Amino acid sequence: MAQRLEGFDPPEEQTQALIAQVGELVGQLVTTAGQRAVLGNDRGDGLVPGLLAQRPGEEPAEIAPVVEQIREVLATGVDNAAAGEMAYIPGSGLLTAALGDLIASVANRYTGLSGFSPAAVALELGVLRWMTELFGMPERSQGLLLSGGSAANLTAIVTAREIHAPDQAHRAAIYTGLHAHASVRKAARIAGIPAEQIRVCDSTDGVRLDPHAVAVRIKEDLADGIIPVAIVGAAGTTNTGAIDPLDTLADLAAELGVWFHVDAAYGGFFQLTERGRQRLQGIERADSITLDPHKSLFLPFGTGALLVAERNHLAHAFAEDADYLRDRSLDLDALPDFSSVTTELTREWRGLRLWLPLQLHGEAAFRDTLDEKLTLAHEAWETLDADPNLETLGPPDLSVVTFRARGDDDLQDALLQRVHQDGRVRLSTTVIDGRVVLRLVVLSHRTTQETVDLAVELIRTAAEELAST
Repeated sequence: MAQRLEGFDPPEEQTQALIAQVGELVGQLVTTAGQRAVLGNDRGDGLVPGLLAQRPGEEPAEIAPVVEQIREVLATGVDNAAAGEMAYIPGSGLLTAALGDLIASVANRYTGLSGFSPAAVALELGVLRWMTELFGMPERSQGLLLSGGSAANLTAIVTAREIHAPDQAHRAAIYTGLHAHASVRKAARIAGIPAEQIRVCDSTDGVRLDPHAVAVRIKEDLADGIIPVAIVGAAGTTNTGAIDPLDTLADLAAELGVWFHVDAAYGGFFQLTERGRQRLQGIERADSITLDPHKSLFLPFGTGALLVAERNHLAHAFAEDADYLRDRSLDLDALPDFSSVTTELTREWRGLRLWLPLQLHGEAAFRDTLDEKLTLAHEAWETLDADPNLETLGPPDLSVVTFRARGDDDLQDALLQRVHQDGRVRLSTTVIDGRVVLRLVVLSHRTTQETVDLAVELIRTAAEELAST
């Protein structure tokens, strides 16, 4: 029997039927994710013209065909939720986070102003305080949930500019490394900092920011009347997963009175593990930290975070009065209005997508899984490093393994192509010191010992075949 919805708030029977059909699709996605191939699906080009031309009908469509169309779309393209996604820094996605989103979206509580729904805001602030405590930040610190690391880096750079160079963006400069995420440079440009004053400083070993190079550039700029605004260190670069010397950079920032921002979008939540805390030493001294729960907490894409050591700095940068907001709270020590510390006035209730997984799985589940990824990455590096047909860039700081076949850059592309022919594993390439390098990223919660062993086997077999030809 065909089922169509009656009204925007359909009767209970129709609501349950809709949820059941969508739930069946969701259940299949979750239970098969660990076994699905990353590559090998049709790209979906054949669906594109019809989807671009599709318009809503005048009357309600049947539920089943609509859900089936979604299923057809999901059967195409790269399946980055699969266990073998090791190309980029994956966001594997948790069912419990998606359920939090479902509840939050249906309830549709407004959280831009705390007075509208204090309990909902408090729930989100509670999980944000868990983050600031994890990094040893002071009680006056403030966490924010944003759309991702790019939004977090932008918020941090704008705040640093407002604190250190108010109304003087044209004189401001920031200092970052060769392997900093592109969003750092983009954030500086959006913040009004001239492109020629975005200082990309040298590395000590080809992958980590050199504090001495930063110090030299800052002192030159001070002599030229340029205002140093922020030093940006990386806690796990996208290229290699390398961690900049955070403690030394923090010393330099403190000495010169410059904002210290750490882009820990990839590596930050390794702070949950003992090995991660040791390697991230100095991050607790940052003025601001970018994190991506949609990376190392396995949440769905669209979940970024920023931690700022002094919440009043955020308010200084983003608070704005308006007649229609005259009833909002100005007590930042109680329940701060997110609208006063971010660019957003209207915002979704993001906190539930993070709070619910932490409650239902427990902190230890995340800590143990991240610890496993560190071990799997190190073991993969040991095996690849011992292979006579391969060379590595050294042991991973976190869970990104970088390597190349012995030969020219064309050989690296050929190696990648051979690995991808299998379909169960996806890697990626980058360029380090002018040479093409392959990357194997162990981060998805679905990536197991079996998955990594398969990837290593495919790499070694392909490298041996290429060496023989």
